[in-house]
Parts: sequence; C-alpha cells; structure tokens
Amino acid sequence: MSSLYAVVLGVIVLSLLVVSLTRVRKVKTRADYLVAGRTLPAFVLVFTLLSSWIGSGSLLGGAENAYRHGFAALWQSAGGWLGLLLIYFIAPRARKFAQFTIPDLLETRYNQTARVLGVIAVLFAYTGITSYQLTGGGDILHLVFPTIITPVLGRYIIAAFVIVFTALAGMSSVAYMDVVIGLLATVTMIVALPFLLHAAGGWSGVTHALPATHFEVLGDFSLMQGLELLVPTMLLMLGNQAMYQKFFSAKSERDARVAVVGWIVGTVVLETVIVALAVFGSVIFPSGEVAQRPREILAYAALHGLPALLGAALMGAIFAKIMSTANNFLFSPATNLVNDVFVRYIAPDASNRRVLIVSRLMVVLLGIWSLYQSLHAQSVLKEMLYAYTVYSAALTPVILAAFYSRRANAAGAVSAIAAGTFVTVFWDAPFIHDHLPAIVAQRDAIFPALAAALLCLVVVSLATKPPRAEQIAPFAG
Repeated sequence: MSSLYAVVLGVIVLSLLVVSLTRVRKVKTRADYLVAGRTLPAFVLVFTLLSSWIGSGSLLGGAENAYRHGFAALWQSAGGWLGLLLIYFIAPRARKFAQFTIPDLLETRYNQTARVLGVIAVLFAYTGITSYQLTGGGDILHLVFPTIITPVLGRYIIAAFVIVFTALAGMSSVAYMDVVIGLLATVTMIVALPFLLHAAGGWSGVTHALPATHFEVLGDFSLMQGLELLVPTMLLMLGNQAMYQKFFSAKSERDARVAVVGWIVGTVVLETVIVALAVFGSVIFPSGEVAQRPREILAYAALHGLPALLGAALMGAIFAKIMSTANNFLFSPATNLVNDVFVRYIAPDASNRRVLIVSRLMVVLLGIWSLYQSLHAQSVLKEMLYAYTVYSAALTPVILAAFYSRRANAAGAVSAIAAGTFVTVFWDAPFIHDHLPAIVAQRDAIFPALAAALLCLVVVSLATKPPRAEQIAPFAG
C-alpha cells in the first residue's frame, strides 16, 4: 500500500514541477512574476482562489474542530462564506486599482508609513500560515511512510518542495498549479464522502454514535466561542492579500467578479464536505492514534477507511492542497519584500532580471523562516487563529475603509494597523495578560485587537484632516 501512495504523491509532485517549469519561460518581467502579467481568466482564478483558501486551516484545523465538536465546526467555515459574499462587490474595484500588493493599496490611499506597517503585519501573518501548512504536509508524509519519514523530516521535505515550486515562476506558477490541485481535490473529496458515510454505518449510524450537540447549530460552543471562530476567518477573507493579488492578476474586472461566484460555490461545497468527512471519520476512528492528533483525521481516514486507490487519491489531494496553500502564502509576503521594500526603497530602477533574482531569493529566505516557525509550533489550530487575528485586526479594517470610506485617513489607518498588530502579538504576554480581569483574559485576542483597531481608525480619522481627493479617486466604485 505504501508503494501505491508513494506513486500517487510522486505523480503529484512531478506534475506540479512540470507546470512550474512550463510557466518559467513566460516570466520575463516583474508583472509576469508578481501578477502573472494580469492575464488570468475567470476559470483559472476560480481554482487558484479556491486552492489558496482551503489548506491546512480547513484540512487540519477545521477537521480537528469537526472531529471534536461535529458540524458546529462550520462556524469557522461560515466566516469565509460571509466574507465571500462581500468580496463579490469588492473584486471589480480591486481589479480596477490593479497594483501588485496590499501595501501598494495602503500607500496610495493613506501614506508610506501605512505601507511599511502593512508589510510587517503581512509578514507576521503569512509566514505563520505557511508554517502550519508545512506541519500538515510533514504529518501526511509520516502517515504514509511511518518507518522512513518522521513528522519533522516531513516538514523539511515539504518546505523544499514548496520553496522550489514557488520560486520558479511566481504567480503564474502558483495559479496554474492550483487549477490541477483544485480539480483533483474537488473530485476526490466528493467521491470519498459516500464511502466514509457507508463505513460509518450510514446517517443513522453517525447520529447514533455521536452526541446530539454534534448536529446542533452551536454544538457545545458558546455563542462567543462560535464568533471567535467566525470573525477572524471572515476578516482574513475580506483583507486577504493573496486574494487581492489574484484580482490584480485577472484579465479584466468581469473575470474577477465571475471568479468570485465560482469561488463561493466551490468554498461552500468543499468546506462542508471536509467537515462531514471529519465527522464521519470520528465515528469510524473514535480512539487510538488519531484521537490523540485529530488534525490528521482526513489523512488517517484516507489511509485506513477507504479503498486503496481512492484513499491514495484523497491523500494526494490533501497533500497537494496543503502544498498549494503554502505556495500562495509564501509567495505573497515575498512579493511584499520585493515590491514594497526592495523596489520601493532600495533599488527603484532595478532591471527586471535583478527583480526576479531578488524575488526568488526572498521566497527561499521566507520559506526557511516559515520552516523554523513550523518546527517550534505546538498546535495548528492555535497557530491558525493567531495568524488570522494578526491580519484580521491590523489590516482588514483599513483595507475595507480604503474602498468604502471617504473619511478614513492616513493617521487613522496607521494607528489602526499599529494597535491591531500590538494587541494581537502581545495579548498573551504577562505584562498585559496578568493585569486583565479573568473574564477578559480567557478570551482570544480577536475582539480586543479588532476593537482597538476600529477605535483608532474612527477616532483618529475624525480628529485629523480628511484625505485628499486624489487619494480617494482610485478606489471609487
């Protein structure tokens, strides 16, 4: 069986390498590398958006939640769905703006300080997100080859693959690999669902084996716990730089909007299927190794609960989705360091060849930093919520204000980014945490950080001069 799984994973890696190598020849300029020459059609956009969003956060963190709490884990997914409904109206505006990164947007709408703080927030959040993709990929390799590859060695191997694939052709490589990965994952997960349901004894067997709370809207969560899953996910979706870069890469404003419709449908279907697979898996495998590490339930069910060929295909799809998300979230901060630091401040007249060399170097360095974080992280779910909160509180409010507020200004944006980042990073630090009332200290950082950011954005903007007309014009509907 290990040989079958090895062949499937090998074919996937080889296919992704071929896609990357075929796209390398088309990359000649900075725009080619960073935004695929702004040529991506709606079909490609749908799958690259879907693949960049559904990774370890859903396949590991979301599945772990579903294993423990049942369908109430969809609170995490629902945050993305709500965000997507709003994104439908943002996508054409983002394509019309047509820059390279979120810090480009922040400087145009606010000022240079907002750009620099935006780069810092993206680096904190996105290398954290990349790190737990490496953790998930390492776990899968260990499950398939338990006597050969340890989880830690698996992380090194995945990091090497991700760095190479991402560095080769940039956005063009990432986007077209995502088409292959998105199709594979969608088909295999949907096909696997009835097989696992049958193995769990059908729907009656599932409802009989699990607590009634697993099928309730809130489950065993309080409303506040549900919102602490929903809100960070929704705000990350609304401000997600990887998403905006895809919109900046779109062939047209129409392609950007059409892609969002496909993205909404695909995300709702796939995330519901992922939760259902984990719930059915919890019935089949209620104890043993997977109960100790429930984040591995999907991969474990593929290995032990499905026919060999389908199980290998599902394992390969999970592996590929994790790699795809790692590619996206590694590439995104690398573009920040190149576009928002190197080109903006160090070498504004750099040739395309020099920019491409530095871009690939940044991918390698940030990949190594993400691997370091992965080796020291204890919980995928905790790391996921931390990364989501940094980005959600620090950047999403000022990004949305750029498109929908004529009063938000540079001073308000800078103070909001700084406040959101500070509260998130230091929320659990003793000098803050030990002086808070117990009822506040036990909560996650999302609501305090978001409140601090919004308060600064509104109050400081109202207390200072409004933005100039030329700052607002590029974002008008």
